[in-house]
Parts: sequence; C-alpha cells; structure tokens
Amino acid sequence: MYWTLELASHLEDAPWPATRDELIDYAIRSGSPLEVIENLQAMEDEGETYEIIDDIWPDYPRKDDFLFNEDEY
Repeated sequence: MYWTLELASHLEDAPWPATRDELIDYAIRSGSPLEVIENLQAMEDEGETYEIIDDIWPDYPRKDDFLFNEDEY
C-alpha cells in the first residue's frame, strides 16, 4: 500500500467520519483511480471509523505545511 498526494486527494471530499467500506464505496462512486481503491482494500478492517484522512495517511500535507502567504495574492 502506498499513498501519494495525488491519490490521497481523491478522498478529500469523502464523507468523514467513515469506515473502510464506506470509503471504498465512495472511491468507486466518485471514479477514483484503481490504486486508491486497492490501497483502501489493503487496509486492515477492524471496524474502526476514520475521522479524517490523516487517520489513513498520517503524512498527508495540510495548508500549514506549505510556506505560502495567501495575503500576497
């Protein structure tokens, strides 16, 4: 299982909180690439609910991770 920024971005608008099966269903319905669905299927299903994408990929970058001054634009 591997995540990239591009793959994880397909789950940004997922209906959080969600279970693994709900995320798989969302990925299929939203037309996410096969790699996203395979990554979700490779996760161990312990029946837990994921609150945010960070629960799936802890290294998911946020706006704060970029040195970008929005006031300049």
